[in-house]
Amino acid sequence: MTKDITAEQVLGDLRYLTLLARSFPTVADASTEIINLEAILNLPKGTEHFLSDIHGEYQAFNHVLRNASGAIKRKVNEIFNNSLRDHEKKELCTLIYYPEQKLELVRQQETDLDDWYLITLNQLVRVCRNVSSKYTRSKVRKALPKEFSYIIQELLHESSDEPNKSAYVDQIISTIISTGRATDFIIAICNLIQRLTIDQLHIIGDIYDRGPGAHIIMDTLCRYHNVDIQWGNHDILWMGAAAGNEGSIANVIRMCMRYGNLATLEDGYGINLLPLATFAMEVYADDPCDLFMPLTNASDITFDEKTTRLIARMHKAITIIQFKLEGQIIRRRPEFKMDDRLLLHRIDLKKGTIHIDGKTYELKDHYWPTLNPKDPYALSIEEEALMKRIKHSFECSEKLRLHMRCLFTHGSLYQISNSNLLFHASVPMNPDGTLKEVDIEGKLYKGKALLDKVDQLVRTAYFDADDSPEKDFALDYIWYLWEGPDSPLFDKSKMATFERCFLSDKEVQREEKGAYYALREEEAVCDRLLDAFGVTGTHRHIINGHVPVRSIKGENPIKAGGKLLVIDGGFSKAYHPETGIAGYTLVYHSRGFQLVQHEPFLSTDEAIKEGKDIRSTTIVVELSAHRQMVKDTDKGAELQQQIHDLEKLLYAFRNGFIKEKERSSIYSSK
Repeated sequence: MTKDITAEQVLGDLRYLTLLARSFPTVADASTEIINLEAILNLPKGTEHFLSDIHGEYQAFNHVLRNASGAIKRKVNEIFNNSLRDHEKKELCTLIYYPEQKLELVRQQETDLDDWYLITLNQLVRVCRNVSSKYTRSKVRKALPKEFSYIIQELLHESSDEPNKSAYVDQIISTIISTGRATDFIIAICNLIQRLTIDQLHIIGDIYDRGPGAHIIMDTLCRYHNVDIQWGNHDILWMGAAAGNEGSIANVIRMCMRYGNLATLEDGYGINLLPLATFAMEVYADDPCDLFMPLTNASDITFDEKTTRLIARMHKAITIIQFKLEGQIIRRRPEFKMDDRLLLHRIDLKKGTIHIDGKTYELKDHYWPTLNPKDPYALSIEEEALMKRIKHSFECSEKLRLHMRCLFTHGSLYQISNSNLLFHASVPMNPDGTLKEVDIEGKLYKGKALLDKVDQLVRTAYFDADDSPEKDFALDYIWYLWEGPDSPLFDKSKMATFERCFLSDKEVQREEKGAYYALREEEAVCDRLLDAFGVTGTHRHIINGHVPVRSIKGENPIKAGGKLLVIDGGFSKAYHPETGIAGYTLVYHSRGFQLVQHEPFLSTDEAIKEGKDIRSTTIVVELSAHRQMVKDTDKGAELQQQIHDLEKLLYAFRNGFIKEKERSSIYSSK
């Protein structure tokens, strides 16, 4: 309070307080704001929703976002309990998730539509009143759709249970129906319920690759009301491609060919794949490319035999180009220490073998028409022309540019939020549990400083317009982040793409994980890491994705005594056979943490027509002894600082350091 404030403190901040007085020019204004902020501090904290490793599975992502990992269903069950039958509650939930589509079905099936509207509108108002109760009226007002703002405010803050307002509220709902606005109003209030159920969305990386709809997911995230993104290795790959790194571009296309995902490239971003198709048909016309068939379990998309063969040829063509381009980066960046990934010059084309680490292996594919034995890492003239056209296509994609801007605006390599340290994969560590020092341009970085430096390099690679040594290095480093051994987004001994493509020996394909992946099981190690990043609080956590949790084999996503949570359970269909589930999500509300394990999502169509929600199992990770309020959060700390500043302003007013000024006269001198 102001009694704890001294004249010395006020005089030291007088310039800032003078500026603050422009917004709060009188004692009344400053006092009112303090009252408002103090009240906000005592509201329940908003619900945070954590998702990771979405990998282009836009239908499952969309559904999990709409149902808030089951939070809306829980609200409906709490509100209506035994007053609605189970199938009625399920119908109401489906309406909230997919209002436009569900209303279309209702209009076809309902015989008394006005009566259905009357019942449903009252139910939706009750749900909306519940989910909005933890916010200030001001915050709710800002979230309201403009055309129904006044009506929704009246319905939320007036109750038909109040005798004096019963007829008033009932008449509002009746008039919505009689004026033919019920459909639009229901859509608006359902969308509002979705928005208010989740206060903040955290994406712990890997939006891209494998599934067919990363561009659709990005459209949603770019419009979302409050989101932060911790970049994953697959996101960085696309960011490198958008920045113009040819090694990243080749990897992006190879991944899309491998999973038969042409939709993201062609439909999503308008990348012209015709030059690659033409090149592949000419160079590999007589090659069946059996090793490069697109994976059939990765998506619901199927291709005819002719298209499948074309994709396989395109896959092989871009894979060979990728190995050449990566070899060029490794040779010009000896500081990356990746010479063991220079494999093309080890191939004996006549014998169809390759020599690696003192052993000779037979190649599963002997057809290498574009490989020049004298300089195997040089692109052919045709390959150079092809990459020039593809690079131009990436650089000219307006949608890709928009989505990358969104990733940079809302994204970073890590985030600290309400005593939780969020990052996608790893922080490089030594086997003894100490932070590993990584050399970048002759300077050693570790822990938080390493991730800060990497974040800066990624931004330099994309935004620096000038050709300079700094820009060139950053462009190469953004590729290193995809598969470099000391990359915090990868942290493995190697990426064995070549070995998996061309060699049968499982041992040579093995990728050894960095020390972090084993050490994160230990509570003491997690505590040291949290300390190194300056994460405070009684209940601190690290939240990761990246490595699928194989629940089918008994793996537990909760590690280190609850200090670390891994929420990559495998959204991607390609992972379902090995994980046994379809992903984890995490919900952090005012009463604690809940981990939600999801079964595979069938389809949006079934969810709408048959009310089939994702089958989910909720695991209580941690419950708070007391309900957490806004004052217990990072936002609360900001508000408390604002209150302290306003109290200093009150002191300045009352002790004559700053004179009050009536609002009407603030601009009179202009």
